[in-house]
This record gives sequence, C-alpha cells and structure tokens, in this order.
Amino acid sequence: MARPSPPLSVLEAFNVSGPPVRLEGGQGSSWQVGNAVIKPLDEPLDLNEEALAWQAEAFASISCAGFRVSHPLRADDGLLVVDGWCAWEAVEGRHEERRWPEIIAVGERFHAALAGVPRPDFIALRADPWAIGDRVAWGELPASEFAHVKHLTRLASVLRPVVARSQLIHGDLTGNVLFDDRLPPAVIDLAAYWRPPAFASAIVVGDALLWEDADESVLRAVAHLEDFNQYLLRALIYRAVTDSLFRPDEPIRPDDADPYLSAVELTCRLAP
Repeated sequence: MARPSPPLSVLEAFNVSGPPVRLEGGQGSSWQVGNAVIKPLDEPLDLNEEALAWQAEAFASISCAGFRVSHPLRADDGLLVVDGWCAWEAVEGRHEERRWPEIIAVGERFHAALAGVPRPDFIALRADPWAIGDRVAWGELPASEFAHVKHLTRLASVLRPVVARSQLIHGDLTGNVLFDDRLPPAVIDLAAYWRPPAFASAIVVGDALLWEDADESVLRAVAHLEDFNQYLLRALIYRAVTDSLFRPDEPIRPDDADPYLSAVELTCRLAP
C-alpha cells in the first residue's frame, strides 16, 4: 500500500513548500518537496529519533573528500522529527545500476572519513530484520536457530574467523550512492552497522550477484581486500536471513527461481 504524502503542517514546520513528489526506491515512503526530502521515521520512533540526532552530529563532524552526504534538517523550532516525519537535504544525483566499482570506491572514502567516529549506543538496541541478519552473519546469534533459511547451513560451514578492526559502516550502499555528472557521488540513507569496512564492500558485491546479474568479474573491484571471500560469505548470510525474516510465510524458493543459488555456489567454491 502506498504511504500518504507528508501533511501540510509538517512541510510548514520544516519551512519547505511545493508539490510533494514521491521518490523511487526504498520503501516508497520518501517525498521530495522543494530542496528537501521528507520521509516518515521508522519504528521504533524513540530509537530512530536517537539515531537521527546522532547522525546529524556525526555528519557535521566529518570531512567529505570525494563524496557528498545529505544532512538531516531541523524544523523551525529546532526539532529533527515532526509528527513522525523527518527531513533531509535533497542532493543532486541518480542511482545507476552496475557501477559497483565506483560504489565500492566511494564507500571506502566514506568509511575512511568515519573511522574516528565512536560506536553509537543505538546499534546494539536494534532488533529489526536487518540487525538480526547482521548478527547471524557475525556469529552473535547462532546460525542453528535459522537452519530453515535456504543455503545458511552451507554458507556457515565454510566461515572462518577474520581479524579486522570494526568501525561505523554503511551496510546498504548498493542503492544509496547517487551519481552526478558534475559533482562527487553522494552517499544517502545511512544504514549504520559496527563492522569492518570490507563487509560493506562485500554487501555491494553480494547485491550485485543477487539482484543485478553480475558475474565473477565483479570480484576485480575487491581484489585488494584481504580475506574478501569471508566477508562475502557473511554478506550472503546477512541478506538471506533478512530476506527470510521479511517473508516468514512464503515457501522456500525452488532452485530455478532462487536468486541466491549461483552466488552461493560461487562464494563457496572460492572459500579456502
């Protein structure tokens, strides 16, 4: 069901005007109004309001070298959230499929800028399907509790420990880098996780294999990353568990309709 456009009272509070235009992608709940993007704050509101306030402070503290970000906007009274809605700067650019090397490269620049940002408390409090998938991928929740997820047992059987420093990363870069002919790429809609930066690159590669018809050549973009296949295994576990949690009543996909099968075959074949 399409979500309604933001009410006039919200637009007035954020001091924006013009006809709301629904933006493609995501959950179909974001609207551009003038120079702002207005979107509903996800549940739970208190946790996500904390995350929004933290992001406003964190983004104000970093230097953007080779990338742009969209900053949260405050209403006239200083609030970041009005009646469950928040606002962001609208940034120039467009999503373009199959630009995986550039997405990975801008992600690396973005993560370098975030390297000194402390871990925010809200990450540990999240309980959404994405957070659960991430914890299963990193062994913080037992894979045995999700043995019904197709491919999970096989993927988990070839996991090996990785030694790398965790930091704040964007765990959903694939559709959230916008390209412009004149400006550096823009990174939007931060999905915050506390993991090694190579995991973010692995999610991009996994998404390319799963959803954008990439082949093994996509791995050239990550040839410089040590132990990359271990990160890719975790990326596929993360996506598979999350996907399953969003489709609890749907049957397991048969092999001929399974977007994960070829990616799992490739990744397990490359596992040491």
